[in-house]
Amino acid sequence: MIIKKGSLAPDFNLTDQNGEKITLSQYKGDKDVILSWHIFDFTGG
Repeated sequence: MIIKKGSLAPDFNLTDQNGEKITLSQYKGDKDVILSWHIFDFTGG
C-alpha cells in the first residue's frame, strides 16, 4: 500500500518499547503523531 504525503494513515497495531500493544487510532484527536520508517536500520546496508 502506498500512502501519499499529507493523507491520513490507516489504523494499525504495533508493540512499543515496553512490550505493550498500541494502535494509531488511540491517539486520534489527542496528540500529533509522526510516522517514520528506517528501512536500512539493522540490515547492514
